[in-house]
Amino acid sequence: MNLFRRKSIEALQMEAAGDHGLKRALGPVNLTLLGVGAIIGTGIFVLTGTVAAQNAGPAVVLSFVFAGVASVFAALCYSEFAALVPIAGSAYTYGYATLGELFGWIIGWDLILEYALSATTVAIGWSGYVVSFLGKTLGIHIPAAFAAARGLCVGPDLSAIAATAGATCASMPGGPYTTAIFNMPAVIIVALVTALLVVGIKESANLNNVIVFIKVAVVIIFIALAAGHVAPENWHPFIPPNEGARDAFGFTGVVAGAGVVFFAYIGFDSVSTAAQEAKNPQRDMPIGIITSLLICTVLYIIVAAIATGVVPYRELNVPDPIALVADRAGLGWIAGLIKVGAIAGLSSVILVQLYGQSRVFFAMSNDGLLPPVVAKVHPKFRTPWITQIIVGIAVAIPAGFMTVREAGSLVSIGTLLAFAIVSAGVLVLRIREPNLKRPFKTPFVWFVAPMGVLSSAYLMYYLPWKTWERLIIWLVIGMVVYFAYGIRKSKLAA
Repeated sequence: MNLFRRKSIEALQMEAAGDHGLKRALGPVNLTLLGVGAIIGTGIFVLTGTVAAQNAGPAVVLSFVFAGVASVFAALCYSEFAALVPIAGSAYTYGYATLGELFGWIIGWDLILEYALSATTVAIGWSGYVVSFLGKTLGIHIPAAFAAARGLCVGPDLSAIAATAGATCASMPGGPYTTAIFNMPAVIIVALVTALLVVGIKESANLNNVIVFIKVAVVIIFIALAAGHVAPENWHPFIPPNEGARDAFGFTGVVAGAGVVFFAYIGFDSVSTAAQEAKNPQRDMPIGIITSLLICTVLYIIVAAIATGVVPYRELNVPDPIALVADRAGLGWIAGLIKVGAIAGLSSVILVQLYGQSRVFFAMSNDGLLPPVVAKVHPKFRTPWITQIIVGIAVAIPAGFMTVREAGSLVSIGTLLAFAIVSAGVLVLRIREPNLKRPFKTPFVWFVAPMGVLSSAYLMYYLPWKTWERLIIWLVIGMVVYFAYGIRKSKLAA
């Protein structure tokens, strides 16, 4: 039983060039905007506030810098693979080709969890902005019981908070609070995006382009108008002293914050899943991956600096921190516009994450590791519609009941694991097959690739042990599935 059997690079290149049933419709602009669509979202509109308030203070700027640097190392390695093996599956395919089937399965199984929970997390954040916009701007009030995750306390203004230890929603001060049962808006957005993705990738990409332009414009407007309201004293101390826990401020809190925001950078990974639908993947994939990452990292840093400069960092632990900053800056109706931009931005992130999840399933099924029905393409829309619907249901259920913290706890560690494996895989392939024609080469590979592995591992170390436990449990389940089905049905087993 060979657990490290692998496809040759030549076989993967032939597979990419063949008729795989997917439509090649995406150019470099589409791919870049696909990445921006995934990256600009929760990181700016939700995590900026929570990480500043709970982990890093004004030094959340450094958290984004650390996460961005680690992402650049991985992005360069991703670009080499995406140009060399332009096929759906992302880190799964790259791990399969370099480290063997067992590692390929591990990273594919990890990506399934990563994409699903990322979409779930963003859907919950989307719901918070929608509920706030409808209630405070339009006067449309969603019933409190259906406006947040199960068990949260929803106040008269429809803001949701967790009950303090030993308290119930009814006994919480500042109420009255209602105990939420079900997050209806989160489920609705997942259903709508799933339907759109079933219809077709070109239509989805065009809509994503429009959404990306809207949300980037809103972010730029926010930067231009709120920058003049920064109070420099809010940046002091820049790195608040540690409060006793590893992730509560101090330098270790900054690093822990980098681990938390890291999942926001998963967008360029989503670009690589679109390889089989790119018009010229050897040229366009590196452009889309690196450009989207650089654009988004700069915007993250600027917005984080402005947010913590306008509002004291301890007050930013709210579902809609950027809207709060706009209100404090006295931007008036612009605050409503910010919420519209956040809603649009988070919508596009959900679209890209659900898209990426289904394409990983598609690639694993084509390799025989998952049942053939997973890769069935719709005769009219030419999309993996059965998989897309299954993914939509799997994301919608937890989105209706979980909080952002619960859903997002595994996303960062899954992303970091994927980045570490891809970075290691580039070195393995350089040693094993040094003469391969590489349309894009990772520069300074003997520095960049090891730093990709080390920086990812370093950020993983600072994530809570409970997150590690959940990842281990998920991977154990994956091993059971692999040895019960995949290892026997794999095309390499023939």
